[in-house]
Amino acid sequence: MLWNYLIIINLKEIFIKCVNIILDFSLNLESFSKDNLDQLDFLNNQFKDSLIKEKLINTEKLIMENNNEKKLLESVLILDTETTGLDENNDEVIEIGCILFHVPNRAVLSQLSFLLPVTTNDAQDINEISVKVSNVAQPWKEGINFFLKLVDSCDLIVAHNAAFDKKWFGKGNLPKLNKRWVCSMEDINWSFKKNLKSRPSVTNLALSFGIPVWNLHRALSDCYYIAEVFKKIENLESILFKATEPRYLYKAIVSYEDRLLAKNAGFRWNSPIQGAWTRKLSETEATELNFKVEILN
Repeated sequence: MLWNYLIIINLKEIFIKCVNIILDFSLNLESFSKDNLDQLDFLNNQFKDSLIKEKLINTEKLIMENNNEKKLLESVLILDTETTGLDENNDEVIEIGCILFHVPNRAVLSQLSFLLPVTTNDAQDINEISVKVSNVAQPWKEGINFFLKLVDSCDLIVAHNAAFDKKWFGKGNLPKLNKRWVCSMEDINWSFKKNLKSRPSVTNLALSFGIPVWNLHRALSDCYYIAEVFKKIENLESILFKATEPRYLYKAIVSYEDRLLAKNAGFRWNSPIQGAWTRKLSETEATELNFKVEILN
């Protein structure tokens, strides 16, 4: 009997101890959970604060980038070249003409034109510049130096058929120009001007704005026509800003019967893709077309 009684007492003590252990564990677990939840809340708040700060920083960066883009449109250098041929590896630039144009005031700030000495000129019938005249003594090297100062002071370079003019720099006497280029024939959307082709010549562009044309195929005169056109465009800042958007080669998805839709929109057949109507456009311009297109690059 005594032995059984002692066993019962021991079992009771063991049971009480187990209950106490379970209670202590539960209390510790509750405290642990509460502490960890508080810590998680703290970390969550810190994370949210970090995200908010990051968004604010990114927003400020976007604002700064937009402001910088707007500043890029304050002054442009309208540029044109006359060359002795079409091959930049074998021919040379015989004349450079440029106008530093202030966009907000629609005003010419500076203009420059000078000849470069050459030994041959296969394009004399076009530009009417003889080899003899190109070699008359004059400070053409100083002309290049001043030209480079104008390049440094501009925000971007504008040229009609910019791909042709740009390829000559970095060859022979001409250094490479590390500026953004805008093509007034390819990059500027002239659709706001009725009865004007989407890729107009300098002559057609000038005449469409009522600007008389008296001299062609000299560098400075072509720059003058572009400058006079710019003076007449009310939303010039917006036009130039859109012209700086990235452009991609698109193919028009049109039937043979609807081919004029592509042609009138400035698409070219077989150039540069054989058997297709193609043109370089910004993504915005591509969505504004009244026919389907496919991006090629």
